[in-house]
Amino acid sequence: MAAKPNTILALNAARARYPGAETFTFGDSRALCDRLLALVRSGAKTATCGALRDFHAEGEALPVPGRRDIALDWDGGPALVIETREVTIRRFCDVDEDFALAEGEDTSLAGWQKGHRAFFERNGGWSEDMELVCERFRLIEDFAA
Repeated sequence: MAAKPNTILALNAARARYPGAETFTFGDSRALCDRLLALVRSGAKTATCGALRDFHAEGEALPVPGRRDIALDWDGGPALVIETREVTIRRFCDVDEDFALAEGEDTSLAGWQKGHRAFFERNGGWSEDMELVCERFRLIEDFAA
């Protein structure tokens, strides 16, 4: 489905306001994307992670502290701007409870592991020793506000 003209205009305006920003979408479905955006908006989600292999395969730039990026809604419009505070590479099995809880998606490390294992299994495979790009961020702008 092609993006709506208003969506394209809004994204172009956001890119003009935040030159050099990467764009990305949280999650792998509309429902998950909406849920994760809501968690960021509420302040419950201040961290995220992705498989390191996906950054290499898709040519996506790794997050860098200080960079501001545009999180898109499921339709491709700008939803939020976040600023990266910290980036670490660690194995799935080495993610600690502090980071897992900062993702805001669950109330325990075990719950985070279960949900993220399922996500990675749906999106290219999972293993205990897979490397993750673990990013802490802060919310800069909410386009829905």
